[in-house]
Amino acid sequence: MTSPILRLKRGRDHARVHPWIFKGDVADVSDGVESGAAVTVLDSAGRIVGRGLFNPRPALCCRLLTWADEAIDAEFWRRRLAAAVEARSGRAGAMRLVWSEADTLAGLVIDRYGPVAVLQAVTLGMARRRAELAAVLREVIGDVAVYCADDPTAATLEGFEPAAGWLDAPGPPSVVVEEGVGRLLVRIGAGHKTGLYLDQADNRTRVGALGAGHAVLDVFAYTAGFACQALLGGATSAVCIESSKDALAGAVDNLALNGVAARAEVRDANAFDELRRLERAGQRFGLVVLDPPPFARARGALEAALRGYKEINLRAIRLLEPGGILVTFSCSHHVSPDAFEATVRDAAGDAGVRLRLLAPLTQSADHPVLLTVPETRYLKGLMLEKVP
Repeated sequence: MTSPILRLKRGRDHARVHPWIFKGDVADVSDGVESGAAVTVLDSAGRIVGRGLFNPRPALCCRLLTWADEAIDAEFWRRRLAAAVEARSGRAGAMRLVWSEADTLAGLVIDRYGPVAVLQAVTLGMARRRAELAAVLREVIGDVAVYCADDPTAATLEGFEPAAGWLDAPGPPSVVVEEGVGRLLVRIGAGHKTGLYLDQADNRTRVGALGAGHAVLDVFAYTAGFACQALLGGATSAVCIESSKDALAGAVDNLALNGVAARAEVRDANAFDELRRLERAGQRFGLVVLDPPPFARARGALEAALRGYKEINLRAIRLLEPGGILVTFSCSHHVSPDAFEATVRDAAGDAGVRLRLLAPLTQSADHPVLLTVPETRYLKGLMLEKVP
C-alpha cells in the first residue's frame, strides 16, 4: 500500500457503511501523514475498509471516499464526477451536480447554474484538490466558469482559508436560470448557499398551482422563488416576508423578471413579528409557505428550535382561510421528521384547527439521500390543508 495507514479500533465497524471516522474510532495513524492526504483505512484485524481523506485537526478526522482497494487519483475523480452527472441526466435548469456523501464524494459540493459551476469544499482534503477537481469536472460536463464558495464555518473547523472567488478565468456576475414556468436570477458569489436554494426547486414548482385564485403569503421568502411560482400559477396576490437586504433585492428582481411584480408586495420585516401583526389585522391567505433557516444548528439548540417552529406554524395556521394550504419546512438536521410533524400537530391543536396531510415533502431529487448516511436527509416538509 502506497498511502499512509489509518487503523480502526476493534468494534468500530460503522465505517463499512458510513463514511465518517472520528478520532475516537482510530487506534493509530502512520507517522508523518500530511493533513488532507489520502489514507488507507484498515480494521483492527488489518483488513482493508477503504480509502479517504485525513485531517487530524477536527473530531471528524477522516471521510471515506471508497470502500474498494483503489487509488484516489485523476481517474477516480473522473469516474465519480461522471457518475454524479449521469445520475442527474433527466434534470434541466440549475441543479446540484455533487452532493457530498450522497455521491460518495464526502466533503465536496458542486452546483451548476448554466455556464457556471460553483464548487464548495467542506474539508481540507477537497480544498487542496480544487484545481484538479475543476479540471476533471470540465472534462465531464464541458467548459464552465468555476467559482469557489467554501463554507467559512467548515473551513475554520478543518483549518483552511475559505476560497471565495473565480478559480481561474472569471465568469458572468449573474445568471438567469429556468425553474418550471419561472425564471430566477442568481448572483454568483452572493446570497445564501451557492446562490440559490436548489434543494427547494422541486417543491417550488410543485407548490406553484396551489395558490391559484387566492392570496399567498411567502414567509422567509429569500428571493421569492415560491411567490413567483404561485403568482405564475394563478395566485391573485403575494406578500413576501424577508429580513436579509440581499435577499430582499433578489426578491424584487425575481418578481420583476417573471412579470408578476404588480401583484406582489415585498416586506422587510422580522417573520415572527410580521406573522403576529398579520394575525392581529385579521388577514387570511389561501396558501402560506414557511421556509425558515435552520433553527437548530447544533443538538443543544433543539428545544429552542422546536419552540420556534411551533410559534411560526401556530401563527401561519391561524392565517389560513377555510380550505387553505400550509406548506411548512424545517431544514434543521437535528429536528427529525417525527419531531417536526409533532410540533406542527401541537400548533394545530393550540390553534383549534384541523389539518389534512396532503403530502410529506423533502429535498429535491438532485440532493439524494443515502439510507445509511442519515445526515444526507435534512429537509423535511408538510403540505397541509385546513379542513373547513
